Amino acid sequence: QVQLVESGGGLVQAGASLRLSCAASTRTFSSYDMGWFRQAPGKEREFVAPISWSGGRTYYADSVKGRFTISRDNAKNTVNLQMNTLNSEDTAVYYCAAGGSGTSEFDYEYNFWGQGTQVTVSS
Repeated sequence: QVQLVESGGGLVQAGASLRLSCAASTRTFSSYDMGWFRQAPGKEREFVAPISWSGGRTYYADSVKGRFTISRDNAKNTVNLQMNTLNSEDTAVYYCAAGGSGTSEFDYEYNFWGQGTQVTVSS
């Protein structure tokens, strides 16, 4: 089992930045591909960005490309999401997830999920 705990969410104004972190409780963190997803009110959960187990492969949803950066620190068992130039459409609950099927944009590829952290962007 892998337990994931997200932190760093909050209420910010449009144009601001936030850094989300996800801490994993597993000795084999470096073997997991990780991902960030989000779910806005009334909408389905959507992919944001994955990162490979080594950190060497990442990609982004078109809606966040150029503004968000995913990274990981295998020594600290953490994966981060730096979010810049936030806008109201980024308002959502953000979830980190752990999986072993390669970097994927599909939520069913991930086996473990955190409880989420709320990000609210006021315009």
